[in-house]
Parts: sequence; structure tokens; C-alpha cells
Amino acid sequence: MKIRNVNRDDLTAIIEIENKGFNEQEAGTKEQYEDRIKNFRESFFVAVNDDDQIMGFICGPAVKEQFIEDWMYEENPKSVSRGGYQTVQTIAVSPDARGLGIGSLLLLELENHAKSDERIAMSLTCLIDRIPFYEKNGYKNMGISKSNHADEQWFNMEKLINQF
Repeated sequence: MKIRNVNRDDLTAIIEIENKGFNEQEAGTKEQYEDRIKNFRESFFVAVNDDDQIMGFICGPAVKEQFIEDWMYEENPKSVSRGGYQTVQTIAVSPDARGLGIGSLLLLELENHAKSDERIAMSLTCLIDRIPFYEKNGYKNMGISKSNHADEQWFNMEKLINQF
């Protein structure tokens, strides 16, 4: 498994994985992903197998806000250059590749990138059934999020990575 930055040619595979991993209200659109590739390519990674087939991806901007807010899904903010919080706006793994540790590898790749850019922490929101996965990867449940994205209850998760 190799992890690399996204490129425009990856869009079709990303949308396919996104739609298999999230319901219609939760999933990002093709247009949103085009914008994410444009606005924060430096923190958008794909995991590819030996045949260069995309097996999963992770993306999110680095922002001043500690936790993801609903407006960030629509506006795709540009990343701050240094400091701030590295968000995980989306992480998704192909159904054919789940259980192989790809999600954890993607989190680690984004974390390493965030450390080099002096981010304070990694943060994300997730549904209740995903909390154990993130806790296994060193994230702490910070409680119920203010988000009502897709009319669901989300939880803020955070992992401190640079303590100055």
C-alpha cells in the first residue's frame, strides 16, 4: 500500500468510495471534491494498491477553529499555512479494503503532515459507532458536536499532536 497526495485524475474513484461509505445526505458532491482538491491538496491523501487503484482517502483543511463546523463542508476553507487545527473532513475506505488498516494508515499520514506544519491537534466529527476506531488511533471523545450535518448526532474527536 502506498499513500500519496491526491490529483485530479483520482476524482472518479474518490466519489465512488465516498458514495459507498456515506448516505446521500452525508456524502460530499463531485463539485465539493473538485474544490477540496483545489483548496487543500497538500492535506488530501489517497491510499493506492500495487495496481495504483485507490483503496481509500482522507482530506481536510487546517483551520483556526478547534472543531469542524457545518459551514466547512459547504465552503471548503483554505488551509492556514502554519499552526491551527488539522481537520479530518472525510476519511473513507473502499468496502473491498476495509479491515486492512488503511484508515489508520491514512490518519497517520495526515498526522505526520500536520506535525510538520506545526498544527496543535487533529480534529474531526464522527457518528457514535465510529468512536472506537478513532479512540484506537489515539483520539479522545470531546463530546457531542454542534454539527447537525445530515440531521445526525456527531461527536467531536481530537488528538493533540504538538504541545508547545
